[in-house]
Amino acid sequence: MSREELATRQAELLHALLAGGEAPPGFDPARLKVEANVLRRKHGKVLAYQRPELAETLGERYGPLFAEFAAGRPKKATEHSHAYADEFVTWLIAAGHLPKPKRSLVSRLRRR
Repeated sequence: MSREELATRQAELLHALLAGGEAPPGFDPARLKVEANVLRRKHGKVLAYQRPELAETLGERYGPLFAEFAAGRPKKATEHSHAYADEFVTWLIAAGHLPKPKRSLVSRLRRR
């Protein structure tokens, strides 16, 4: 197998795992769904570690809300987790799960 073919197969696998794409030939679709769910939960745990106040504020709602967000907006392989966390917060506010901040979200994010 050439490097180009290997790169193509790897990209197909990542697309299946991270973006809900179809299972590449030779992979069990049911097993890939399980692995994709594990990766989404892992992303949720990383985000909760980065933003503990967010996980604390949402409490038991955090897991289900993150799963809903991640199902509609999977994390890209090249995306930094902080940017993904920012999108999650924006989604939570837009969906009414968090109150709109008094200061603009953009200005809060720039303070880092």
